[in-house]
Amino acid sequence: MDHIEFVLPEEIEKRSFAIISEELEKKNITIRPEQEMVVKRVIHTSADFEYAKTLTFSQDAVETAKELIRNGADIVTDTNMGLAGINKTALARYGGNVHCFMAEKEVAERAKQRRVTRAAVSMEFAAQIKKPLIFAIGNAPTALIRLYEMITEGVYRPAFLIGVPVGFVNVEAAKELILQTDVPFIVNRGRKGGSNVAAAICNAILYELGR
Repeated sequence: MDHIEFVLPEEIEKRSFAIISEELEKKNITIRPEQEMVVKRVIHTSADFEYAKTLTFSQDAVETAKELIRNGADIVTDTNMGLAGINKTALARYGGNVHCFMAEKEVAERAKQRRVTRAAVSMEFAAQIKKPLIFAIGNAPTALIRLYEMITEGVYRPAFLIGVPVGFVNVEAAKELILQTDVPFIVNRGRKGGSNVAAAICNAILYELGR
């Protein structure tokens, strides 16, 4: 117990971010100011400092995402875990909602018929929403691949892409496809990511808006 630090509950997050800042400084890692809170919140969620090097942002990505949310954009995720993790109350202040179509019966039926993943089909369902969408993909590379196909085919263009699926099969390749598009993005290169990371990025942007 000698090494346990007593921190009041309301101070735990603040202390965590202070530690992250201290460790980044020790590692001589400098983050661009407009990207700082996104990177730090992902590190806070994962306790993994590699994200400071692998998170990749299109030009003015954070400000673009903020402007979309201010104007009422919705967020689409590829997992119910991501859906649960995004601060829906904060998003609703700007007129936005969060969607996940993975559990829809029709999505499952179509995926089975076409022998594709539910994640790919759920992107097609999301594309029917008639408002700007931020896609927060934390699990399924097939979701990113389907979005890339729709973009290149000219049938649909997302307003913003957060591409941070985790895993081994097609994960890195799917992320690299998104970097080739002209859609604003935040992508984590490499194998790491997850629904928690996707939600953390969304929340970082939402909390920045509320400051």
